[in-house]
Amino acid sequence: MTDQILIFDTTLRDGEQSPGCSMNLEEKLRVAAQLEALGVDIIEAGFAIASDGDFEAVQAVAQQCQRAVVASLARAARADIERAAAALKVAKRPRIHTFIATSPLHMKVKLNKSPEQVLESIRESVSLARNLVDDVEWSAEDATRSEPEFLARAIETAIRAGARTINLPDTVGYATPETYGAMFRDMIARVSNADLAIFSTHCHNDLGLGVANTLAAVAAGARQVESTINGIGERAGNAAVEEIAMALKVRHDVLPWRTGIVSTEITRASRLISAVTGMHVQPNKAIVGANAFAHESGIHQDGMLKDSSTYEIMTPESVGQSHSSLVLGKHSGRAAFKDKLESLGYQLSDNEFQDAFQRFKALADAKKQVFDEDIVALVDDEVLRGHDRIQVTEVEVYCGSTGPQRAILTLSIDGEEVTAATKGNGPVDALFNAVKKLVPHDEATLQLYEVSAVTAGADAQAEVSVVLAENGRTVRGVGAHNDTLVASARAYVNALNKLVVKRGRSALAA
Repeated sequence: MTDQILIFDTTLRDGEQSPGCSMNLEEKLRVAAQLEALGVDIIEAGFAIASDGDFEAVQAVAQQCQRAVVASLARAARADIERAAAALKVAKRPRIHTFIATSPLHMKVKLNKSPEQVLESIRESVSLARNLVDDVEWSAEDATRSEPEFLARAIETAIRAGARTINLPDTVGYATPETYGAMFRDMIARVSNADLAIFSTHCHNDLGLGVANTLAAVAAGARQVESTINGIGERAGNAAVEEIAMALKVRHDVLPWRTGIVSTEITRASRLISAVTGMHVQPNKAIVGANAFAHESGIHQDGMLKDSSTYEIMTPESVGQSHSSLVLGKHSGRAAFKDKLESLGYQLSDNEFQDAFQRFKALADAKKQVFDEDIVALVDDEVLRGHDRIQVTEVEVYCGSTGPQRAILTLSIDGEEVTAATKGNGPVDALFNAVKKLVPHDEATLQLYEVSAVTAGADAQAEVSVVLAENGRTVRGVGAHNDTLVASARAYVNALNKLVVKRGRSALAA
């Protein structure tokens, strides 16, 4: 048994299933590139049969990735598996990840199949996948609520059919570290051909135990862990890549295993996922939260001044965080700006760089101090929104205590500029009414409007999050600008762009 732990990242698949976290193709490719830079071993690119859009995304990620294994999820059905294989045809290292439920509850209620029928489905699906690709992973959905004797038979069947990775997910976040670790020890000991496969974890965080359960399984013999950046995912999310990786690195004395994660890329990956999905990281989030390396207590501050190890078990630099404050201003040139972008992990095209530099100069004129966080927000907003069909061109808002408030908004829709003037109950309402007038979407409702400051100070850039819901579809948009209302318009329009994409996916999948 090796001490190497393989990191299977499912941000693009399970993470994208978080309400409002859908990504377009361009965003998925950026995330995949960052995941490779981070050093993950396997990237689950999506669920190829879900829609034509998902198929194209899996195919594009498979084409782009040079080092990581690229996986596509597939149910235990011929159509799913063949579709996954077709999307992965261009991959240098393809993997089909097929699954079926094994708990009595799921087999009876969801599948309406007997245990023997499930075993036959496992044999047929894994055999088919193995005939199409060399690398097959099989998952026992709801493994933690499955009967041990039947789960062992299912695992043995999957391995005999050609699966070389066996995933035992805690699908509903029901396990505890003791029970999850015990299940792995039991299955590895009980299954006669267990030595032919790598055992994998996949922990949901419904009880806040995702990372603890994952580490317990590793101690019991699991050598692959499935996780997501920032822990995003369905319901309460998944075990977080960054927390698992840093726990193994910092506490190597009691957790003697290693990963290939490049820890200095962690913050960059976290910020990218936050920018792409609009899911802000909570300030007290481990490893990547804004307060993870902040110290306010006088006792703590005194200790930090004497020796940072008194209250920090890892350095900010070890996870790619920077403590620099004002480093650029309105007199800074292109060379300095480019150097700063590279230090923050950005590689922009010439056109993207020129656009970002112009926005930086405008921001530097408006702000007294420009921080790294300002540049991150500015560039992410520029690059991530650059390919949207609908873009904000100009915003004018008239507001005050007497009302009604008015907004004049100009949008570029597929390259054509259109303008509307509207009123509202407040400047934001007036602005969003203008968007609705220019791009009718009567069935969509605003579920969340949230404003946060990128940095401290009255002149801080605003970062706005917007969540729209329509016919069961939920999308989240983000926008940043030193003017809160401009950021609001960008966030709303960003969400609207994602809604348009989701409408297309649903139509294709129907």
